[in-house]
Amino acid sequence: MKLRVFVTLKAGVLDPQGEAVRHALGALGFEGVNGVRQGKMIELDLAETDADKARAQAHDMCEKLLANPVIESYHIEQA
Repeated sequence: MKLRVFVTLKAGVLDPQGEAVRHALGALGFEGVNGVRQGKMIELDLAETDADKARAQAHDMCEKLLANPVIESYHIEQA
């Protein structure tokens, strides 16, 4: 089963990469971009065929490795 995990910084956590992208967009002439938050998408191809079990595995992976739950949030979607 294929799942996608989207990891983003929690609200209130500074995002220097997002700010650099916002600044670069302004320098390229893209006006009106008030903010940019950068994240990551991870695609998992799991051998598990049961959707609930696959989602539970992905949740465990996020809590242990893929995301830092102190400063990041994540959500999981079926691909």
